[in-house]
Amino acid sequence: MAGVEDWISAPLAVVQGLFSAQRQANGDWEKNVTDYFHDKLQGNRSAASVPCLNDVPLHYLKPNSLVRFRCMVQDMFDPEFYMGVYETVDTNTSARVLHFGKYRDLAESLPQQEVDLDSRRNVTCERQTFYCVPVPGESPWVKDAYTCSSQARACASTSYTPSRQKRSYEEDEDVGPCDTRTSHGLGEPKRLETEAAGLQQNQPSSCSSAPDLNFPLPGEKGPACLIKVYEGWDSFKVNDIIEVYGILSVDPALSAVNEDRDAVSALLDPSDNMETLEEQRAHCPPASLVPRIHSVVTWKLQHNNPLLPGTLQGTEESKLFVSNLLCEVSAVRAELLGFLSHALLGDSLAAEYLIIHLISTVYARRDVLPLGKFTLNLSGCPRNGIFSELLYRILQQIVPAAHYLPMTIENMNKLRFIPHKDYNANRLRSGLLQLSAHTSLLLDETLLEQGQLDTAGVHNVTALGNLITWQKVDYDFSYHRMEFPCNINVLVTSEGRSLLPSDCRVHLQPQMTPPNLEQYMGALLSASLPSLLNKFRSYIGLLRLLDYSISDEITKAVEDDFVEMRKNDPQSISADDLHRLLVVSRLLSLSSGQTTLSREMWLRAKQLEQQRKSRFREQKHVNGNEL
Repeated sequence: MAGVEDWISAPLAVVQGLFSAQRQANGDWEKNVTDYFHDKLQGNRSAASVPCLNDVPLHYLKPNSLVRFRCMVQDMFDPEFYMGVYETVDTNTSARVLHFGKYRDLAESLPQQEVDLDSRRNVTCERQTFYCVPVPGESPWVKDAYTCSSQARACASTSYTPSRQKRSYEEDEDVGPCDTRTSHGLGEPKRLETEAAGLQQNQPSSCSSAPDLNFPLPGEKGPACLIKVYEGWDSFKVNDIIEVYGILSVDPALSAVNEDRDAVSALLDPSDNMETLEEQRAHCPPASLVPRIHSVVTWKLQHNNPLLPGTLQGTEESKLFVSNLLCEVSAVRAELLGFLSHALLGDSLAAEYLIIHLISTVYARRDVLPLGKFTLNLSGCPRNGIFSELLYRILQQIVPAAHYLPMTIENMNKLRFIPHKDYNANRLRSGLLQLSAHTSLLLDETLLEQGQLDTAGVHNVTALGNLITWQKVDYDFSYHRMEFPCNINVLVTSEGRSLLPSDCRVHLQPQMTPPNLEQYMGALLSASLPSLLNKFRSYIGLLRLLDYSISDEITKAVEDDFVEMRKNDPQSISADDLHRLLVVSRLLSLSSGQTTLSREMWLRAKQLEQQRKSRFREQKHVNGNEL
């Protein structure tokens, strides 16, 4: 059996040992492999010792070693068949040997061994392929924190020399596209590899173009990977954040396989084969550009905040973390309020609403209504976008993922917001709104000028409205639209009332006018110690995950209070006001570390709402719509 560290540097040797031992004992070798690596990865120190593809350049990672990758599922491909177990025959001695094909792209055998495709001992299995990209908009502090916590050491893979002959599974048989709807017989073509990469924003699909990484957001960096998943793939969805521990496959022969396909395809009638050729090229990018990871263990992440435990339930360590943070939540909240008040030019009321916006999350859905969302429209912002962009830089320092979108006419008309299906290449082409849960999206409406929205621009604005109102994005599948639920914190900055819907609008009232805004915001960040920023990051991340409830007694008191409010002011108090009050009081309670509503918090929510509304009465351009 492999040594102590061999499970990281030579995981296939571990699998081989378990495969050989369990085949002799007629045991479940696949379950034993999964259990083995699960046990090894228990505890933060063991997991941190595995090299991470997010931090270590690909050329420093040894092929066929165990790696990890923190990513978002951007697309899922059709299930594919592979040879789970295959038998080889020694051409010299006729000796027969069984090999496992799981966790491999290429059949491995000695030079004198040949794969017996007619062997009754061969086992055809099924696996799923995810196309995964780094978490869109992941904040720099998140990347740095994960890198610092990693204990893995990697050495350049140039020192690695394969000692055995490898051949593609497809080298020995005819391969053509198929899916699980076709029964797989011995002489039938079968998809043994389904690899994919997408195209960048607005780049037309082309067989002659080199594949790009299909990132949802422009300017993103990092590797994209094809994740081969062998168990439980039904539990994952597009846009999930996952952490994969698997075996790295970057064999140059993977690209050679694609070239062979192209050569064969070139001999066929282009009119019959062009779509297939384009799909093959899109689904089998060079392994040096898009490496393959054969998943041994894959976990769905609740969040991508490196300062929090992976889950708040279960371990004593998690319970202790939550308990310690809740003990100082009042002090952290006060410091965060001061920090955001300075960022909002001294406006403490706007800072109160910004805090509850930052900790808001969709915690449930009733029919089509998402519960818990709190989209904030911050009006009264200086025109020209400088303030909004600087505010975004501040927020980027305390949330795990964020994106800033200037709402210019050009951006609205030219950028692709909605992901859509490219049937020629059989993959999902990404869009700006393909974001993971808990991403903060700042829409800067102060840059919007007079102009004409074209058809694409109208669709983009409609998509933003649906995102804000229903927390869903309708992906374009050409012949139909498919709803993808999301959980994105949207903050809209505008000069007047936003053109987009919102759950709450706060009019900014600056208490100061810095002569140099950029210098002022930079000084604010410089004066904030990393330890203080970490407290803010932990505070926001934890409160998003806490459960909340309202007792029957408080529910009855709230109902009676609302009835009284309607009696006193029937013209200006509506059902929408009650809904907003309930959301604000819920988030206010959580922001103070309270997981149930108290009368004090209900009264505090009413007070904040009265102060917020009074600002609009002071404005000359009150328009009578929702406040």
